[in-house]
Amino acid sequence: MAFEPPQRLVRALGETQRNGADGAEGTGGACDWLDKLPVLAQHAVDLRELTVERVQAPGGRSSLVVLVRQADGTPTVLKLAPERARPESERAALAHWGGRGAVQLLNPGDAQGVLLLERLHPDLSVRSLPEAKALLEAAGTLRRLWVEPPAGQLFETVAERTGRQAEAMRASASGDAEVVALVDAALAAREELLAGPPEERLLHGTFRQSKVLAGERMPWLAVGPDPVVGECAFDLARLVRDRVEDLIASPSGSTTTRRRVKRLAESLDLDQERLRGWTLFRAVESGVRARRVGRAQDAELLLEFAGWL
Repeated sequence: MAFEPPQRLVRALGETQRNGADGAEGTGGACDWLDKLPVLAQHAVDLRELTVERVQAPGGRSSLVVLVRQADGTPTVLKLAPERARPESERAALAHWGGRGAVQLLNPGDAQGVLLLERLHPDLSVRSLPEAKALLEAAGTLRRLWVEPPAGQLFETVAERTGRQAEAMRASASGDAEVVALVDAALAAREELLAGPPEERLLHGTFRQSKVLAGERMPWLAVGPDPVVGECAFDLARLVRDRVEDLIASPSGSTTTRRRVKRLAESLDLDQERLRGWTLFRAVESGVRARRVGRAQDAELLLEFAGWL
């Protein structure tokens, strides 16, 4: 079959190529990888003797996900990602979790950039649940992932990742006093948080409701990590702003946000102020990045949300 990449992936890699969206290294080859993707995908399928069902669409923003079956008929998922998406870091984290709270990795020693994963229900995420239930299930899934990092495995740290992001934020925050003030507040919060971090754990890195899919082995399992080592509040911070468009549309959005910070922190035994600080930093960073790549509506929502914190 023809492996046509979903438009969401094409747009996202185009943004990355033009803007170095999160300050990550290795962005220059993103579009080269996209050009080679049909050949890479066909080779990966042929080498593993897989039968293709379909390309998952709209799919993710950093990888091609293909629903396949192994030679014995077992339904699985083939995932291909460029180097900038850090697929080998994802492989190492999934292998370390061993299916506990996360999708099971089926090819731990395979070729770079190619992951073979257990099949979950790709169109059924925890986001389909009512909001309160979704947050509860997502938080419970996340807790299972917070384990000691594997010995000798060099994952990126929260300090390193947010350091790159901070540089990009400083470079982009100009010409708008309100945005500059939010960036200054976010950077100050980061400095304070890094000055005295709690015990470090292996974190998912990009956790949110849409990253938790229904499974057969367990009701809910996390997918698509961009793992990082650091404090747990950093990981939970992205979950705080889930369904941000609904929060912004609500007359009580700011109150709901502060209540959500409190409840999530208490449910996972985390410091509320540290969760608030990382939520501020991550919301401002995402808002400034969206602004930089021309997603004006996303930027407006995220920066208004950040202003409530």
